[in-house]
Amino acid sequence: MAGGCRVYADWFTVNDRQHAKESKAGQGRRQGAVYQGAFEAVIALLIAAGFGYWLDGYFDTTPALLLIGTVIGFASFTVRLVRLGRWMHGEESAESGEVDESRKENES
Repeated sequence: MAGGCRVYADWFTVNDRQHAKESKAGQGRRQGAVYQGAFEAVIALLIAAGFGYWLDGYFDTTPALLLIGTVIGFASFTVRLVRLGRWMHGEESAESGEVDESRKENES
């Protein structure tokens, strides 16, 4: 009988270690996705503003296209961060076992 308890205890310990490793890997993936999303948002703003600056020089319309490019870049920056926030919120809800009520109603 004692041998059976020992096997169960060993299995339980191994299972806990695997779960801890999976949790750390999931957390690392989530952090990587957050950094990637923030980087993409900033790069989108810089590219749009740079493109506006270049077009201003090409068409000789000095601040107009730069401002338009900056507004477009800021809009894409905001959209990317909102999507990232929704993704993070959805993942946190799934981990805690909570169900978003609006998703539940949409599925019905």
